[in-house]
Amino acid sequence: MSTLAPGTPAPDFELNDQNGVPHRLSQLRGKKAVVVYFYPKDDTTGCTAEACAFRDDTPKFQALDAEIIGISDDSPDSHHKFAAKYNLPFTLLADPGGRVRKLFGVTKTFGLIPGRVTFVIDKAGTIRHVYSSQLAFQQHVQEALQALAKP
Repeated sequence: MSTLAPGTPAPDFELNDQNGVPHRLSQLRGKKAVVVYFYPKDDTTGCTAEACAFRDDTPKFQALDAEIIGISDDSPDSHHKFAAKYNLPFTLLADPGGRVRKLFGVTKTFGLIPGRVTFVIDKAGTIRHVYSSQLAFQQHVQEALQALAKP
């Protein structure tokens, strides 16, 4: 789980995407809601299922004026290959060493596997929903959509 709870401001960060371009969370403040999902590793069974579920529902997120951002410890090059292989239409950010993962309080499962946690952040930059499940890959998408649809 995460130490950050709904109602708290999302910490700002800057990381490079799958093309080596830096992204800062605060650049989206006031413009879009953001779904930030932390996942363990590119191109693994569960992470691929989760990423493809986000991909398949991207039009629903766009209709709710929300941006999807995936974050793992993998390199920009690994993210680039992963995004290309599965036609992922959203940003993947490289968090080598897990600095941003720690900033969001996303712990490792059994002290080994990077946690799988999704944060729904409103346009004002406030966390509105947190969902944590290492195994319910596709439920992360449903939880995010439900949270975004709430007034």
